[in-house]
Amino acid sequence: MKELKGMCSALCTPFTDDGEQVDETALRNHLDSMIEAGIHIILVCGGTGEFSYLRSEERRRIAEVASKHIDGRAGLMVMTSAINTADAIEFSRHAEGVGADCLLILPPYFEGPDNDGVVYHFEKIAGAVNVPIMVYNIPVHSGIDITPELFKRLREIENVQYIKDSTADLVRIQELLAIGANVFNGGDPIAFFSLLAGCPGCVWGACNAMPKACVDLYNFVIAGRLEDARDLWKRMFPTNLFFWTHVYNVAVKAATNLSGRRVGPCRKPLQPLADSEMRELQEAMGPLGI
Repeated sequence: MKELKGMCSALCTPFTDDGEQVDETALRNHLDSMIEAGIHIILVCGGTGEFSYLRSEERRRIAEVASKHIDGRAGLMVMTSAINTADAIEFSRHAEGVGADCLLILPPYFEGPDNDGVVYHFEKIAGAVNVPIMVYNIPVHSGIDITPELFKRLREIENVQYIKDSTADLVRIQELLAIGANVFNGGDPIAFFSLLAGCPGCVWGACNAMPKACVDLYNFVIAGRLEDARDLWKRMFPTNLFFWTHVYNVAVKAATNLSGRRVGPCRKPLQPLADSEMRELQEAMGPLGI
């Protein structure tokens, strides 16, 4: 199993203009755009991919299309989360079958279990597949916080190798790193600082709109070119802050469309940005030349 590192694009799912159908042509084009920019890993059916708005057959189809089209040109991660363990196992087995390099999995969300139930959930999924698992911590949406103490238990499970932490809390990132965890940052406003702290990469919605900048930021940090990294981050930060302070998927899709990468609207009931918000986003993206 290869070690994951670098920039992972939490890929938007392109929809037709009415939001009712997955636009597979736009999906392939968007995958090409990420790969051409040097993105190391592509995540499909994640939070930024609106997995909670996708039908089960759409989730499987997107994984199939992505795997075939990427064809080894980048790593492939598939989010296989489900509220109940049996469904999560089904999605995970399918993702493994189409060639996923890693699975991203939330704890059971919405009126979820206690920590013992979370451990049970990951034990059963891990026992059903032979592919690495990245635990996804985003307690504001899942209702369950994967603390360093809980992750210590989870990483004792075979195949549980990574954690994506989307708390945007640099202290939490450092606490996880201190216990030896392989931590991918998912909090947009601290991406630069998480790399400095030692994260091997980011799982990042911003990659959809600014993939080259995200890859350059990573490469600058890895090469020790910290002044270049800092200057680039100053130009990236306004847009990343905009994402974090607005309806996330709507903001990322708006920025991605503005960048010339057609991904269409979000599915309803998500609403497009207001005109004033679009002007604010355009101003934020200005330093990036978009």
